[in-house]
Amino acid sequence: MKILAGVDEVGRGSLMGPVYAAAVILNNSIDKRLLKDSKTLTKDKREELEKYIKKNSIWAIGQASTKEIEKINILHASLLAMKRAILKLRTKPSLVLIDGNKLPDLKNYKLEYVIKGDQKIPSISAASIIAKVSRDKFITKLSKEFNDYGWDTNSGYGTKQHLKAIKKFGITKYHRRTFSPISGLL
Repeated sequence: MKILAGVDEVGRGSLMGPVYAAAVILNNSIDKRLLKDSKTLTKDKREELEKYIKKNSIWAIGQASTKEIEKINILHASLLAMKRAILKLRTKPSLVLIDGNKLPDLKNYKLEYVIKGDQKIPSISAASIIAKVSRDKFITKLSKEFNDYGWDTNSGYGTKQHLKAIKKFGITKYHRRTFSPISGLL
C-alpha cells in the first residue's frame, strides 16, 4: 500500500523565532475538501482544522531555531525543519511530497517537490495548517514575555508595528540578526 506524506514549512519570512515544518499522512477517512492552504484560512478555521487533522492523520512537527537559521541560512534551516518532521513520523511514507522547489537531504526516502503544493495537495495543505497553528501558538506564548513587539498579531513578520518596536526597544534573542532590516540596525 502506498503511504503518502505531505510536508510544508512556515515562518521563513518572519524576522524572529524558529521556522516550523509539519509532515502529515492523512487517514483515508478525512474529508480532503476541507483542507486548504493555511494562508487562505482564518485563525479560528485553522485551529479547528488542526484538531481535525491531528485526530485523523499521522503527523509530526520539526523546527529549526533562530540560531540555526543564522548559522545555515533560512533556506537550509527550512529544509532541516522539514527533514526533522519527516524523520519523526511514526510510519515511514513511500512518497513524500514537499511544498516548494527544493528537497531536504534525506537518504532512503522518495521525495518530490510540488510548487504551490499547499494549494494542490491535501496532505501538504494539512501540513501547512499544522505548522502554522503550531508556530503561531509558540510565538503567541513568547509575545506574553515580549509584549511590546505585537507578535501575538504579527507572528514576528515585519509589520510597521514590529519595526517601530525594534527601533524603540531593540532586538531580542529571538530576532534573526542576519535578516534585513535587523542586520542594518546592528
